[in-house]
Amino acid sequence: MDTINYQHLLYFWMIAREGSVQGASQALHVTSASVSAQVKQLERSLGVQLLRKSGRGVELTETGEQVAEYAGEIFSKGRELLEMVRGQPLGRSRIFRVGVRDVMPKLVAFQMLQAAFESPEPLRVICHEGEMSQLVADLAVHKLDVVLSDTALDPLYKLRAYSHLLGESEVIIVGSPELTKSLRKPFPQSLQGAPFLLPTENSVLRRSLEQWFSDHGITPWIQAEFADSAMLKIAGRNGLGFFAIPARIEREVKSMYEVERVGAAVGVVERYYAISVERKIKHPAVLAIREKSQRLSKF
Repeated sequence: MDTINYQHLLYFWMIAREGSVQGASQALHVTSASVSAQVKQLERSLGVQLLRKSGRGVELTETGEQVAEYAGEIFSKGRELLEMVRGQPLGRSRIFRVGVRDVMPKLVAFQMLQAAFESPEPLRVICHEGEMSQLVADLAVHKLDVVLSDTALDPLYKLRAYSHLLGESEVIIVGSPELTKSLRKPFPQSLQGAPFLLPTENSVLRRSLEQWFSDHGITPWIQAEFADSAMLKIAGRNGLGFFAIPARIEREVKSMYEVERVGAAVGVVERYYAISVERKIKHPAVLAIREKSQRLSKF
């Protein structure tokens, strides 16, 4: 019967997880030459190329990405096995690793994650924020269990992953009390020339708002753009401009930032997704997030 040398597989998986031979060698406390040699032996035994040169480093081949996925599952099961034989109840310290796309409203993300914190199964939630490309790379090698995003996974990412719709929310415009009092004309025409705060261009909400402005013949004065949604809200609280938020977090935003609703951006809808390598969601924490998110959705 054909067998796999799991030591060789571990060295390869560490390259995939750490992103480089040097990173793997440091994590394993061995030399880079030792890591490379063991991976070459794994490639010879499998009869496939797992890594290829990329600049000064290496990258996974398409087959390498698939092998890394299997390796992640194998070593995850190995950790469960150790827990079992050591007498620790499975799930006692289960780790739930979540990636949150950097442009996604953090209040929405936390609202979703509350379902994981409320799970009857004890979880230790580890939350990472970053650009989609990095989060997808981490998902591919099982450094993340799920990615929360305001957009479905782009087919350009060469990853066998699935986008699960969590819910939707209409979008409203809010502003500080002093700024809101300055509006004279009926909404949304009252926003003509008014100071406005926008998310940066890589945000789905930014593109939707620009289309909404165009449809209504409105040209607000763009006072500032923010990649960080919390910074944008702080600027809004200080009266620097009106801004848009998902209606599902209206109560929290009003309480935290002392702003008032101006009106609804009718036709603008925010959608939220859980991106995972599972075609059908099985992880209990992700199932809980989806259930709570759908309850909170406003259509």
